[in-house]
Amino acid sequence: DFEERLRFEARENNFDFNDSVDSLTDDSWLLQRVRFGALFAPTSFLKFYAQGQDTREFWSDRPDIPGQLGAEGNDQVDLLQAWAELGNAKSSVPLTLKLGRQILSYGDERLIGAFDWNNFSRVFDAAKLTYTGSNWSLDAFGASVVNVYADEFNESDLSNDTGRDQFFGGLYFSSKALDIQTTDVYALYLGESYPAGDTDFVTLGTRIKSTAGKLNGFDYDFEGALQFGDVKGKTLSAGAVHAGTGYTFANAPWKPRLGIEYNYATGDSNPADGDTDTFQNLFPTNHKFYGYADFFAWQNIHNPALQLKLAPTKTVSLQADYHLFWLAETADAWYRANGVTKVRPPKAGSSADSFVGSELDFTATWKPTKNFALQAGYSHFFSGDYAKASGPSDDADFVYTQVTISF
Repeated sequence: DFEERLRFEARENNFDFNDSVDSLTDDSWLLQRVRFGALFAPTSFLKFYAQGQDTREFWSDRPDIPGQLGAEGNDQVDLLQAWAELGNAKSSVPLTLKLGRQILSYGDERLIGAFDWNNFSRVFDAAKLTYTGSNWSLDAFGASVVNVYADEFNESDLSNDTGRDQFFGGLYFSSKALDIQTTDVYALYLGESYPAGDTDFVTLGTRIKSTAGKLNGFDYDFEGALQFGDVKGKTLSAGAVHAGTGYTFANAPWKPRLGIEYNYATGDSNPADGDTDTFQNLFPTNHKFYGYADFFAWQNIHNPALQLKLAPTKTVSLQADYHLFWLAETADAWYRANGVTKVRPPKAGSSADSFVGSELDFTATWKPTKNFALQAGYSHFFSGDYAKASGPSDDADFVYTQVTISF
């Protein structure tokens, strides 16, 4: 398999929300990603796969070091995946074991996903055992996320002594026993070590998603999760909910789909005490969910949204999304899409109104063949009262064009 992806981005005020400052992040750049993989399957019970990746950032004033000033930077000629799989899901004993560097993707990727929008994507050094029934499957896995290092081989905590000692594992059950929906139930565990104290917590959740074409144009999805344990020495008690529904006018011109959804995740009302109520977003693909400008994660948030999708032709799709954002707790931080970086730190606007702002996204996609896709998008963020009370609050813009060739 092969993939070449190029994406041009232009961002204004996406990090400082300040028109009066010409920041290095108020810039445009070109992101390139090349992948080449090979699969070898000597028998139906044994597979080997390896995939290399080269990612680069051009024309940017930002440092080309991954993560600095939001840069995706350069990661030249590295290993993305390398795994062996034993077993056959279609055999009389439908049990498979996948060992090595691999993608973990579950549900809609709100908690565990490849984050493929990012130039590097996300992979894990992992062991995954899967049992496949007639209309259900059960995964048991243990993993450590792979860290991206400029000019060095990318490694996880399993092969690199970071001192973090990360272990991420869980059980994920998925069933299609009900013809109209997929039903998932999961239990996840994350353990890490930090100077401030250990992280050691469990996430219990469920997800349901309607089966396409089964409800005469209607669709729905829901996901809810609870967390308890410790985060960096603080006692964790948190939760999050997503709920959405829509209707597709299949017989109307351009087959419009109207959708509405709501996303909520708890925040911490008192960062100074020994507890935390901030939902931990784990390893998601957040670009798909909370505005394409990537200003928000599934953390400390109230987020209702409206969506309109159109299909003028079989190869062209158009989409418009409108998001409203409130912080669940103004004493907690405003978290970016990665769930780690803070747009505004805790207490920055604790006495302010909780309305952060709204975002309008437009996306157009042309996919004339399965091997070629062209996408373009524009996002505008309108700053709200919380943004204005807690720091610079000029509106922000994001525009991009992306082309992908793959086979």
